[in-house]
Amino acid sequence: MASEPFEDTADYVQSLARGLQVLRAFSHDLSNPSLSQVAERAGLSRAVARRLLLTLQHLGYVGSRGRSFYLMPRVLELGYSYLSSLDLTELAQETLMLLSERVGESCSLAVLDGSDIVYVLRVPVRRVMSVALGVGARLPAFATSLGRVVLADLSDTELTAWMREQKFRALTPHTLHTMTALKAEIKRVREQGYSIVARELEVGLYSIAVPIHAADGRVVAALNVGMPYTDDAPARAVKLILPALHDAQRSIEHAIQRGNWQPHMALTRVYE
Repeated sequence: MASEPFEDTADYVQSLARGLQVLRAFSHDLSNPSLSQVAERAGLSRAVARRLLLTLQHLGYVGSRGRSFYLMPRVLELGYSYLSSLDLTELAQETLMLLSERVGESCSLAVLDGSDIVYVLRVPVRRVMSVALGVGARLPAFATSLGRVVLADLSDTELTAWMREQKFRALTPHTLHTMTALKAEIKRVREQGYSIVARELEVGLYSIAVPIHAADGRVVAALNVGMPYTDDAPARAVKLILPALHDAQRSIEHAIQRGNWQPHMALTRVYE
C-alpha cells in the first residue's frame, strides 16, 4: 500500500514551502517582479504572496521599489551556508584553476538537484552562453554534459523514474529531448565515461564533462569544460581537453579520498 504524500502529513510545513516558492519566483529574466508576477510564478493567490513577500522583506531577504520586489544580498547566506559545508569545493578549487589555465577555457563543477544541475564552483575564461553563469546557476540536467555524466551513474530503474518526472523540450534544433534518445545517449556516456554536448543547450556551445566519484565509488558531482562551437571543437575536445579533464578528475578524487570526504545527503542519488 502506497504511503500518503508527505505534503498531506502533519510534518509538512506549508508556509515554509510557500515562502521558498516565492524566493524561487525571482530569476535572471524576472529580477524585479510585481506582486502579481510573483503570485503567478509561485502558483499562489495574491493575498498569500503578499503576506509572504512582506515577511521576507521584514527578515531582510526581499526589498521593494514602488510596485516591484527584488532579492536582497542576504539571500546569498542560504547558498553560502551550503557551499561552506561542502568540502568538495575547497578540494577542487585549485584543480579547476589549473585545468582552466591548461586548456584556456571555462571550467565548472556542478551537482544534480532534481531536474537541474547547480554550479558549485566555476572558473570562467570567456562568456560562451547568452546567460551569465556563476555559483548557484541552474541549467536543465538532460541537456548538459554535466547533468548527463551524473545521470549515467543512476541505475536503469532510477533513470527511468527520474525521466518520468521531467518535461523535456527542444532548446535548440539539436537538442535530444525524447526519453528514447536520451536513454541511448546516457547509455553511451555510461560506457565511455564522459559526455559531450554539442549545440544542444545553445547553438554556439560545445562542452565535455567527466564524473567525480566519492570514496565509495558513487558519482557525486561533474566536472566540465565549455567552449564555443567550431568545426575543430570535436577533435580538440577528445584529443586535448579530455586528457586534461581526466587528470583533473583524478586529482579531485584523490583529494576526496585523502580527506575522507563523504557526500552530503543532498548530493547522493535522487532515487535511493
